[in-house]
Amino acid sequence: MTQSPTASSSEPKAHGHFLDSMQLPSGVTRIWLIRHAIVEATARLRVYGALDVDLCSEHLALQVPYYTALGQRLPADAQWVVSPLKRAQDTAKAIFAAGYGTRNLTIEPRFTEQSMGEWHNLPHEELPLKLRQTAHNFWSLSASEQPPGGESMLDVCARVGHALDELADRSEGQDSVVVSHGGAIRAAISHALSVHPDTALRFSIQNLSLSILERINGVWRVVTVNELPASVSQS
Repeated sequence: MTQSPTASSSEPKAHGHFLDSMQLPSGVTRIWLIRHAIVEATARLRVYGALDVDLCSEHLALQVPYYTALGQRLPADAQWVVSPLKRAQDTAKAIFAAGYGTRNLTIEPRFTEQSMGEWHNLPHEELPLKLRQTAHNFWSLSASEQPPGGESMLDVCARVGHALDELADRSEGQDSVVVSHGGAIRAAISHALSVHPDTALRFSIQNLSLSILERINGVWRVVTVNELPASVSQS
Protein backbone atom coordinates (compact mmCIF):
# COMPACT_ATOMS: atom_id res chain seq x y z
CA MET A 1 0.00 0.00 0.00
CA THR A 2 1.38 3.39 -0.99
CA GLN A 3 1.34 5.84 1.88
CA SER A 4 0.02 9.32 1.21
CA PRO A 5 3.10 11.53 0.70
CA THR A 6 4.09 13.79 3.56
CA ALA A 7 7.04 16.11 3.87
CA SER A 8 9.88 15.28 6.24
CA SER A 9 9.48 16.72 9.73
CA SER A 10 13.11 17.92 9.46
CA GLU A 11 12.22 20.35 6.67
CA PRO A 12 11.87 24.00 7.72
CA LYS A 13 8.31 25.07 8.55
CA ALA A 14 7.11 27.96 6.42
CA HIS A 15 5.66 31.01 8.15
CA GLY A 16 1.88 30.89 8.05
CA HIS A 17 1.87 27.09 7.58
CA PHE A 18 1.51 27.56 3.83
CA LEU A 19 1.04 24.42 1.74
CA ASP A 20 3.52 25.27 -1.01
CA SER A 21 4.29 21.74 -2.20
CA MET A 22 2.39 18.68 -3.39
CA GLN A 23 3.01 16.99 -0.05
CA LEU A 24 1.21 17.42 3.24
CA PRO A 25 3.68 18.04 6.10
CA SER A 26 4.00 15.40 8.78
CA GLY A 27 3.50 16.09 12.46
CA VAL A 28 0.20 17.93 11.93
CA THR A 29 -3.08 17.05 13.63
CA ARG A 30 -5.03 15.97 10.56
CA ILE A 31 -8.50 14.44 10.20
CA TRP A 32 -9.33 12.53 6.99
CA LEU A 33 -13.14 12.42 6.69
CA ILE A 34 -14.73 9.84 4.36
CA ARG A 35 -18.41 9.60 3.55
CA HIS A 36 -19.70 6.02 3.47
CA ALA A 37 -20.45 4.23 0.19
CA ILE A 38 -23.85 4.29 -1.47
CA VAL A 39 -26.62 2.43 0.36
CA GLU A 40 -28.98 -0.14 -1.08
CA ALA A 41 -31.69 1.00 -3.49
CA THR A 42 -34.80 0.55 -1.35
CA ALA A 43 -33.29 2.59 1.50
CA ARG A 44 -32.57 5.46 -0.90
CA LEU A 45 -36.31 5.80 -1.58
CA ARG A 46 -36.94 6.89 2.02
CA VAL A 47 -35.53 9.23 4.65
CA TYR A 48 -33.01 6.96 6.35
CA GLY A 49 -31.01 9.51 8.34
CA ALA A 50 -29.62 7.74 11.41
CA LEU A 51 -31.27 4.40 10.63
CA ASP A 52 -28.93 1.43 10.17
CA VAL A 53 -29.25 0.53 6.47
CA ASP A 54 -27.04 -1.69 4.34
CA LEU A 55 -24.64 -0.69 1.61
CA CYS A 56 -25.54 -1.56 -1.98
CA SER A 57 -23.88 -4.92 -2.71
CA GLU A 58 -23.79 -4.25 -6.44
CA HIS A 59 -21.92 -0.98 -5.98
CA LEU A 60 -19.56 -2.63 -3.48
CA ALA A 61 -18.56 -5.20 -6.11
CA LEU A 62 -18.17 -2.67 -8.92
CA GLN A 63 -16.29 -0.03 -6.97
CA VAL A 64 -13.33 -2.03 -5.67
CA PRO A 65 -10.91 0.17 -7.70
CA TYR A 66 -12.33 3.22 -5.92
CA TYR A 67 -11.61 1.66 -2.52
CA THR A 68 -8.09 0.80 -3.63
CA ALA A 69 -7.46 4.36 -4.85
CA LEU A 70 -8.90 5.82 -1.67
CA GLY A 71 -6.73 3.60 0.49
CA GLN A 72 -3.63 4.68 -1.42
CA ARG A 73 -4.49 8.30 -0.69
CA LEU A 74 -4.70 7.73 3.06
CA PRO A 75 -1.79 7.67 5.54
CA ALA A 76 -0.77 4.15 6.53
CA ASP A 77 -0.28 4.90 10.23
CA ALA A 78 -3.58 6.64 10.93
CA GLN A 79 -6.00 5.66 13.66
CA TRP A 80 -9.47 4.80 12.35
CA VAL A 81 -12.73 6.11 13.80
CA VAL A 82 -16.20 5.19 12.54
CA SER A 83 -19.80 6.06 13.23
CA PRO A 84 -21.81 3.33 14.98
CA LEU A 85 -23.85 2.75 11.82
CA LYS A 86 -23.05 -0.37 9.84
CA ARG A 87 -22.71 1.43 6.50
CA ALA A 88 -19.76 3.45 7.82
CA GLN A 89 -18.06 0.41 9.33
CA ASP A 90 -18.59 -1.67 6.17
CA THR A 91 -17.08 1.13 4.07
CA ALA A 92 -13.97 1.12 6.25
CA LYS A 93 -13.72 -2.67 5.93
CA ALA A 94 -14.06 -2.43 2.13
CA ILE A 95 -11.09 -0.02 2.06
CA PHE A 96 -9.12 -2.46 4.21
CA ALA A 97 -9.98 -5.38 1.92
CA ALA A 98 -9.02 -3.45 -1.23
CA GLY A 99 -5.38 -3.25 -0.21
CA TYR A 100 -5.05 -0.90 2.75
CA GLY A 101 -4.92 -3.69 5.31
CA THR A 102 -6.98 -4.30 8.43
CA ARG A 103 -6.93 -1.74 11.23
CA ASN A 104 -8.73 -1.44 14.54
CA LEU A 105 -11.93 0.60 14.40
CA THR A 106 -12.93 2.95 17.21
CA ILE A 107 -16.68 3.64 17.26
CA GLU A 108 -17.63 7.25 18.00
CA PRO A 109 -21.43 7.81 18.25
CA ARG A 110 -21.06 11.56 17.79
CA PHE A 111 -19.99 11.04 14.17
CA THR A 112 -23.33 9.47 13.24
CA GLU A 113 -25.80 11.01 10.78
CA GLN A 114 -28.55 13.48 11.70
CA SER A 115 -31.44 11.80 13.49
CA MET A 116 -34.70 12.46 11.68
CA GLY A 117 -36.78 11.17 14.61
CA GLU A 118 -40.39 10.51 13.66
CA TRP A 119 -39.60 11.40 10.04
CA HIS A 120 -37.39 8.36 9.58
CA ASN A 121 -38.66 6.01 6.85
CA LEU A 122 -40.86 8.62 5.21
CA PRO A 123 -40.88 8.47 1.40
CA HIS A 124 -38.89 11.49 0.22
CA GLU A 125 -41.90 13.02 -1.52
CA GLU A 126 -43.82 13.10 1.78
CA LEU A 127 -41.16 14.88 3.82
CA PRO A 128 -41.91 18.42 2.51
CA LEU A 129 -45.44 18.08 3.87
CA LYS A 130 -44.04 17.67 7.40
CA LEU A 131 -41.69 20.66 7.38
CA ARG A 132 -42.47 23.76 9.43
CA GLN A 133 -39.66 25.80 7.89
CA THR A 134 -38.50 26.28 4.31
CA ALA A 135 -36.14 23.47 3.38
CA HIS A 136 -32.51 24.23 2.61
CA ASN A 137 -31.72 24.30 -1.11
CA PHE A 138 -29.17 21.50 -0.68
CA TRP A 139 -30.51 19.53 2.31
CA SER A 140 -33.82 17.96 3.23
CA LEU A 141 -34.59 20.64 5.81
CA SER A 142 -33.22 23.88 7.18
CA ALA A 143 -30.39 23.78 9.71
CA SER A 144 -32.66 24.93 12.53
CA GLU A 145 -35.58 22.57 11.76
CA GLN A 146 -35.79 19.82 14.39
CA PRO A 147 -37.82 16.75 13.48
CA PRO A 148 -40.07 15.44 16.28
CA GLY A 149 -37.93 13.13 18.37
CA GLY A 150 -34.88 13.96 16.25
CA GLU A 151 -32.21 16.63 16.03
CA SER A 152 -31.53 19.73 13.99
CA MET A 153 -28.33 20.34 12.06
CA LEU A 154 -27.48 22.83 14.79
CA ASP A 155 -27.53 19.88 17.20
CA VAL A 156 -25.42 17.79 14.82
CA CYS A 157 -22.84 20.56 14.50
CA ALA A 158 -22.54 20.82 18.27
CA ARG A 159 -21.92 17.10 18.85
CA VAL A 160 -19.62 16.69 15.83
CA GLY A 161 -17.64 19.78 16.84
CA HIS A 162 -17.08 18.39 20.33
CA ALA A 163 -16.04 15.01 18.90
CA LEU A 164 -13.59 16.66 16.49
CA ASP A 165 -11.96 18.75 19.19
CA GLU A 166 -11.62 15.78 21.52
CA LEU A 167 -10.19 13.59 18.74
CA ALA A 168 -7.66 16.30 17.91
CA ASP A 169 -6.71 16.62 21.59
CA ARG A 170 -6.10 12.86 21.86
CA SER A 171 -4.15 12.59 18.60
CA GLU A 172 -2.16 15.81 18.44
CA GLY A 173 0.36 15.73 15.61
CA GLN A 174 -1.12 12.52 14.20
CA ASP A 175 -3.46 11.40 11.41
CA SER A 176 -6.97 10.13 12.05
CA VAL A 177 -9.37 8.68 9.47
CA VAL A 178 -13.07 9.14 10.25
CA VAL A 179 -15.66 7.23 8.19
CA SER A 180 -18.91 9.08 8.65
CA HIS A 181 -21.91 10.60 6.85
CA GLY A 182 -22.80 13.49 4.59
CA GLY A 183 -24.52 15.57 7.25
CA ALA A 184 -21.88 14.91 9.89
CA ILE A 185 -19.05 15.84 7.51
CA ARG A 186 -20.81 19.09 6.61
CA ALA A 187 -21.14 19.69 10.35
CA ALA A 188 -17.39 19.13 10.73
CA ILE A 189 -16.73 21.72 8.02
CA SER A 190 -19.10 24.13 9.74
CA HIS A 191 -17.13 23.70 12.95
CA ALA A 192 -13.75 24.06 11.25
CA LEU A 193 -14.75 27.25 9.45
CA SER A 194 -16.85 28.67 12.31
CA VAL A 195 -19.75 29.21 9.91
CA HIS A 196 -23.47 28.64 10.34
CA PRO A 197 -24.63 25.14 9.36
CA ASP A 198 -26.84 26.62 6.64
CA THR A 199 -23.63 27.82 4.97
CA ALA A 200 -21.83 24.49 5.38
CA LEU A 201 -24.80 22.67 3.84
CA ARG A 202 -23.84 24.29 0.54
CA PHE A 203 -20.88 21.92 0.32
CA SER A 204 -21.41 18.77 -1.72
CA ILE A 205 -20.26 15.61 0.06
CA GLN A 206 -20.52 12.62 -2.27
CA ASN A 207 -20.30 8.94 -1.38
CA LEU A 208 -16.68 7.80 -0.92
CA SER A 209 -15.45 11.40 -1.05
CA LEU A 210 -12.59 12.57 1.12
CA SER A 211 -12.44 15.83 3.07
CA ILE A 212 -9.35 16.81 5.08
CA LEU A 213 -9.22 19.08 8.12
CA GLU A 214 -6.19 20.17 10.12
CA ARG A 215 -5.87 21.75 13.54
CA ILE A 216 -2.77 23.89 13.96
CA ASN A 217 -2.09 25.84 17.15
CA GLY A 218 -5.67 25.27 18.20
CA VAL A 219 -7.16 26.61 14.95
CA TRP A 220 -8.94 24.45 12.37
CA ARG A 221 -8.41 24.81 8.65
CA VAL A 222 -9.82 23.00 5.62
CA VAL A 223 -7.38 21.34 3.23
CA THR A 224 -9.82 19.71 0.81
CA VAL A 225 -13.54 18.98 0.53
CA ASN A 226 -15.35 16.29 -1.48
CA GLU A 227 -12.21 14.93 -3.14
CA LEU A 228 -13.16 11.81 -5.11
CA PRO A 229 -10.92 8.73 -5.48
CA ALA A 230 -8.60 8.93 -8.47
CA SER A 231 -10.39 6.06 -10.20
CA VAL A 232 -13.65 8.05 -10.07
CA SER A 233 -12.23 11.32 -11.36
CA GLN A 234 -10.46 9.56 -14.23
CA SER A 235 -13.40 7.44 -15.35
